[in-house]
Amino acid sequence: MTLLGSYVRPRDTRQVWSGGLVALLSELGFSDGAARIALARLAHRDLLARHKQGRLVHYTLTRRSIAVLEDGDRRIFSLGRGSRGPGDWTVLWQNVPESRRQARERLVRRLRFLGFGSIQDGTWLTPHDREADVVALLDELGITEYAGLMLGKPSAALDVRAFASRAWDLDGLDQRYDAFVAEFGGYAEHCQLDDPGAFWLRTRLVHTFRQFPSLDPELPPRLVPPPAGRAAAVELFHALYAALAPAAQRHFDEVTH
Repeated sequence: MTLLGSYVRPRDTRQVWSGGLVALLSELGFSDGAARIALARLAHRDLLARHKQGRLVHYTLTRRSIAVLEDGDRRIFSLGRGSRGPGDWTVLWQNVPESRRQARERLVRRLRFLGFGSIQDGTWLTPHDREADVVALLDELGITEYAGLMLGKPSAALDVRAFASRAWDLDGLDQRYDAFVAEFGGYAEHCQLDDPGAFWLRTRLVHTFRQFPSLDPELPPRLVPPPAGRAAAVELFHALYAALAPAAQRHFDEVTH
C-alpha cells in the first residue's frame, strides 16, 4: 500500500507491470513469493485490478484503493499541521457476535486506521468528531445493530492524559517520534542518492511515518501537551518526502514500465 500511495496513485489510470512490483518489493527485502502473495491478496480485497496481456500481468488501482489511499493521505499529511481546539470526542461501543467475526475484525482494523484507541473490550474512542466516518463504516459492514455511538467532551475533573494512556501508548509515542528523527535525520542534509537509493529511502520513510496517525491521537493541546518530538518528525518527513520524490519516482517508473 505504501508503494501504491507513493508512486502509483498520481497516475491512477496507468497499468503497472506485476514483475516490476515484485522486483521493487525484492529491493525492500521481500522474497518473490511473499511479494506475489501480497499482490494477490490486494487483488482479492479489491484494492488492485488484475489485467493480463499475453504472458504479462499488470495491475491498476480500483475505486476502493483510491478512496483508501486518499483517506490515508489526508491523515498522514495533516498530522501535526493543524490546531486542535475544543471539539467533540467520539465514543463507540460494539458487541458484534462471533458469527460476524470477519466484520468485527474489519471494524477493528478500520477504527485503528481512523485513529481510535480501545479503552476496554468493545469500547473505542477518539478526541475527534468521527461520527460520519463511523456511521458509514458500520453501514458498510452491516453491523449497525450491534453498535452504539456517542459524541461528547471529557469532564473538566478528568486527568485526560492518564485516561488517554489507557487507549494509546503516549510514552511510547514520544520514543517513536525520537527514533524516527534519529533514523532519518542524518539524510536531511545529504539527499544526493542515486535513483534506487532514493526509492529505498523514501519508501521506508513513508512506511515508517504512516504508522503515526494510528498511534498519535492528537489530543487537544490545551488538555495534553503534544509529544515533544512530533514537530521535528513532521518537518523532517515533509522535507525528505519532497526532496527524494523525483529520483524515487524515476526508479519506480523504470522498473515497472
